[in-house]
Amino acid sequence: MNRPVFSTGLRWLWLVLVVIAIDFGSKQWIMNTLMLHESMSVMPFFNFFYAHNYGAAFSFLADKGGWQRWFFAGIAVAIAVALLVMMYRTEASKKLNNIAYALIIGGALGNLFDRAYHGFVVDFIDFYVGDWHFATFNIADCGICIGAALIVLEGFLTPAGKVKNRVGHD
Repeated sequence: MNRPVFSTGLRWLWLVLVVIAIDFGSKQWIMNTLMLHESMSVMPFFNFFYAHNYGAAFSFLADKGGWQRWFFAGIAVAIAVALLVMMYRTEASKKLNNIAYALIIGGALGNLFDRAYHGFVVDFIDFYVGDWHFATFNIADCGICIGAALIVLEGFLTPAGKVKNRVGHD
């Protein structure tokens, strides 16, 4: 099946670049503004807190000696390639799916760059209530989470049975 790229979900690749650019810029600003483990109060429940994450989400496997750097990099590449294929196979008009895929790819590649270049991921977004702090994260993580939430939302908006019933009644 050979069709124009702009009729496929690849039309939404610009969003990947936006996520990467905002992620990269915000991490560079944090690294140039704060010292490692330094905190900057933004609101009564929100800080910028410069941290290095050698693992994955919630610092999973952060203390395992370095092999996880390339393991998580490989996962990021595999996810990005798989989602690019899915975007190519999806029509450009399926906006929610393609936006979700682009956000996840942008987030995965943003964190992949950190792992490859620094050996760790720069995290800095710190939400808290009293003494309880949520795990520190970054813009790339936001892209991944928002993209995943959009995929779940799409599942509720277009249940498989609803699609089958529409096709059966045409």
